[in-house]
This record gives sequence, structure tokens and C-alpha cells, in this order.
Amino acid sequence: MIYSIGETARRIGVNPSTLRYYDKEGLLPSVQRSSGGVRVFTENDFTWLRLIGCLKATGLPIKEIRQYIVWLQQGESTLVQRRDMFYKQKSAVEEQMAELQRALDAVTYKCWLYDKAVEAGSEEVIQNIDPADIPEDIRKLRTNSGVYQDVDGLS
Repeated sequence: MIYSIGETARRIGVNPSTLRYYDKEGLLPSVQRSSGGVRVFTENDFTWLRLIGCLKATGLPIKEIRQYIVWLQQGESTLVQRRDMFYKQKSAVEEQMAELQRALDAVTYKCWLYDKAVEAGSEEVIQNIDPADIPEDIRKLRTNSGVYQDVDGLS
């Protein structure tokens, strides 16, 4: 089946201009054109687009996605480069996930603190809370996040 740029854009949730940009940057090596020069997309192009979306979501720059596509087209002689690129990106994603986990831990800890303040009707109850009164799982969040005291004065 063949899809127009608008249909393709809707199907994958991007703007048509994004697809034009990807094509211009060499990220869609198999995109065909109609006799009138209009881009037409196939199921195979959706596979590429999903991969591009995945790699972009990991923070891989367009330049490196393009390099991956070049290596892919060059064949087996680039297996090591492709593998190494994915291991490098895997490491970067794991670091991002660890940072996000610390941020989530901080936010979850603050949610717990504010729940306690709202229950008591005052911040006073938690401003000098005894660490022994903090549940173990919440104490771990506090430690993991590195948030001990911040601008709201709630530690």
C-alpha cells in the first residue's frame, strides 16, 4: 500500500514538514516519488520512521542517525560500528534514566511531605520531622534523590 506524506505524518504522529526534513537529511533512503515528484511512503518506510523516532527519543542526533543509515547501507563491513553506536547510546539512555529516577524520587518524596503538611493543616508538622518518623521507603527516596532541604524550607 502507498501513503501520501499527510497520511504518513498522521499515522506516525509528526508534521509533514518533519518527514520532508528527514528525507532531505537522508534518513529515508527508500522513499519513492510519484511521476509528479511527490513523496510516497510504503510500509517499509514506516519501519524506518519508527526506528528514527526511537533513536531520536534516546537523544541520538540526526547526524548520528544518518551515519547509522549509511553504515547500514554499506553492509556487514560496518557491523562493529553499528553495534558500538548502539552500546554507546544504550549507556547514554541508562544515564538519562538514572537522572530521571533521581528526579522522580525527589518529587515522590516532596509529595509525601506535602501530603503530611496538608493532613496536619500546617507545614510546621514536617519542618522538623524526626527522620525516624519517615517511613523507610520514603527515607530511601530522600537519600536517593539528594533532596534534603530546598527553597520551600521543607526537608
